[in-house]
Amino acid sequence: MKKSLLTMAVMAFAAAGCVSQAQFLQSMQPNATQVAVSRGQFEMNCPSATPTIISQEVIQPVLQGPFVNGIQRAEYPIGVAGCGQRKVFIVICPEGGAGCFAAGPGPFHNW
Repeated sequence: MKKSLLTMAVMAFAAAGCVSQAQFLQSMQPNATQVAVSRGQFEMNCPSATPTIISQEVIQPVLQGPFVNGIQRAEYPIGVAGCGQRKVFIVICPEGGAGCFAAGPGPFHNW
């Protein structure tokens, strides 16, 4: 009985410390939007460019196991439009990181 109560208490504390995926996505969204707008304004030479979030999702780490865990990431495809141009950037925000980075448009490699 004591063992099951202890186990339930540990699980409750662990769950209380976790952030839901929706909260994680919501917390990273302003930074992701700013990163996409900044890159779009620079690449399109358009200071009036504006963002549109196309979608958002949490990408699970590739490595997951008892001894190795990767980093969960928020991913936002964000369209940036202005000055007669449009581009879509994929913005990645690692959990626990200090910021986000914008990838794309275009292929990541040329094989």
